[in-house]
Amino acid sequence: MGHFILGAVIIVVGALIVIKSEGMLSAFGRIGFFEKYLGVEGGSRLGYKLVGILTIFLGMLIMTNMIGGFMAWVLSPLFKYSGNNN
Repeated sequence: MGHFILGAVIIVVGALIVIKSEGMLSAFGRIGFFEKYLGVEGGSRLGYKLVGILTIFLGMLIMTNMIGGFMAWVLSPLFKYSGNNN
């Protein structure tokens, strides 16, 4: 039950980041990496929106208790080569 509530809170925070990207920009300022790689005008806004969408995705994984399987899938190439080769 706790993972459901935590996931829902994370989803709400991610949605607020996406919705209030202009407020995030005025509060935290522009980020050079986003400005360089995501466009000249509005690169930081797009970056804040992408961070919000990633947060929503992770919140959904936590809420449905699928985060363990997802992390195992993402890190499986590293685990494949770290075991014993007997």
